[in-house]
Amino acid sequence: MNKAIPKGRWLHIIPPAILVYIVAFMDRSNISFALAGGMDKELHMTATFGGLAAGIFFVGYLFLQVPGGLIASKGNAKLFIACTIIVWGVLAIISGFVQNPTQLLVVRFLLGVAEGGVWPAVLVILANWFPREELGRANAFFLMNLAIASIITGPLSGWILSFSSWRDVFIIEGIISLALILVWLPLISNRPEDAKWISKEERDYLVNKLREEQEELSASGGAKASFKDIFANVNMWKLILIYFFYQTGIYGFSLWLPTIIKGLTNSGMTGVGLLSALPYIGAIFGLYFFAKFSDKTGNRKLYTALPMAGFAICLILAVVFHHQVWVAFAFLVGCGVFVQSASSIFWTMPPLLFKNEVAGGARGAINGIGNLGGFLGPYLVGWLTTVVNQNAGIYSLVISLAIGFILTMTLPKVTSGKAESKKAA
Repeated sequence: MNKAIPKGRWLHIIPPAILVYIVAFMDRSNISFALAGGMDKELHMTATFGGLAAGIFFVGYLFLQVPGGLIASKGNAKLFIACTIIVWGVLAIISGFVQNPTQLLVVRFLLGVAEGGVWPAVLVILANWFPREELGRANAFFLMNLAIASIITGPLSGWILSFSSWRDVFIIEGIISLALILVWLPLISNRPEDAKWISKEERDYLVNKLREEQEELSASGGAKASFKDIFANVNMWKLILIYFFYQTGIYGFSLWLPTIIKGLTNSGMTGVGLLSALPYIGAIFGLYFFAKFSDKTGNRKLYTALPMAGFAICLILAVVFHHQVWVAFAFLVGCGVFVQSASSIFWTMPPLLFKNEVAGGARGAINGIGNLGGFLGPYLVGWLTTVVNQNAGIYSLVISLAIGFILTMTLPKVTSGKAESKKAA
């Protein structure tokens, strides 16, 4: 029967959601190319300070996570995201005019604040549009933005640096952010009930299906609609810690990848930009196939844990074979296959454990606190590179991913598809 239901939601909701986060991710991660392209020398920054500048974004990122999720759940997610697009676009442009490290830290912090509410707000929109059996794939398609953004950011930033300075990387890509508002407003809708383009058959199917899922969760004893109860739930803290250690690995890898490739291959910035795109081409395939198997089996925790293990193993092998340049690079591409594959599946688990009225805020709390790993990863790699060597920095990411893997495997049976009821432990 589901095959007879129109599929307009896949074409109308997923593309603008992908696009908004492609640009957001580009503006947070292009500092990796600015560092490799001479910003560290011009502003007299050490590797440790470079890691701090990259990571402080995630301290600011914490502030609007829970408010953003609540606004999206109870208010107008579309308008909220539109406002943040304008603010972060202006701040991205200002990044190109900083004159000293202190100014850079302030702007990066504020950029994190501006982008902070977007992630939970978009996830709420997706949860409003896709039933449980589709949500893993919907999240996976959305999370492909991270791979696509990296594929675009690398060559684009490398190309800009080939004829201009690191400042123009921020300015040009910030202008692209402001143009995004012209796409977001006309295309996105908060819920099926709000959309003018949707057919009656698809609207009725989605409204009824999503209501049934919430009634099922309520009947099975899901978490109470209270943030006090949620934060007292051990599974909430497991999700936060899993995401924290996973993000430590992701951003430690992503924000130092251009520098690693430059040191490994001795390529120019245009070559570094092109080579840095290859791991994220692999990421698209990883996102799709892990999400497909997860949706097919219903085993969310296994397919969240496996990519972390694969990511860690490829990082270790990249270090082991660092004297064989292209073998080591091949393992960096292997890292790309796993680097984001757990993300889409991870975000299917909060709705299994918390009711809809607090799930948006729970997502925000998990994303905000967990994303502090995005501060730790770049800073840890930069600090260990300064005081020990680059290999020590990479091994720290391996340890972080291993902890995330172990914690994931301790989640309750409801996340493995084996429980009879959708009941939070």
